[in-house]
Amino acid sequence: MRRLVLLRHAKSDYPAGVGDHDRPLADRGRRDAPAAGEWIARHVGAVDDVVVSSAVRAQQTWALASPHVTVVGSVVTEPRIYEAPASTLIGIVESLPENAATVLLVGHNPGLEDLAAELVTDGDPDALGRMALKYPTSAVAVLEGDGQWADLLRGARLTSFAVPRG
Repeated sequence: MRRLVLLRHAKSDYPAGVGDHDRPLADRGRRDAPAAGEWIARHVGAVDDVVVSSAVRAQQTWALASPHVTVVGSVVTEPRIYEAPASTLIGIVESLPENAATVLLVGHNPGLEDLAAELVTDGDPDALGRMALKYPTSAVAVLEGDGQWADLLRGARLTSFAVPRG
């Protein structure tokens, strides 16, 4: 079984003169990111690998969530996640190591939301309904599939969707 955990970065700030890629987290984001890490620890458990966007707000989200998450393997910064459409994210998932059963991807909308919508073919009705309404900052979607990563790309189950707040 494969599990892909999609964490949207926490709420970001919009300081004057700062480019989009370099935007930091807002106060609320700094409170919510640890709550997301705690939720992942309680509901997902250890993850094999983590792939994080190079954007400052995603890096800060992971930095604040990471003390709560056990990572067995590696944490990689992946610049392609920033502003990535679902098709680019699918390419990243296709390249995940086969020895990794659970991978956390920290990224952005609309890419994460579009990726989840494209991959999910079944799942918990409540989680499906909540994800369809909105994929807000700090939201976590847990997708599962049998077999290899390529099998998950052909159809995943949404087992959980949460919006942890700190």
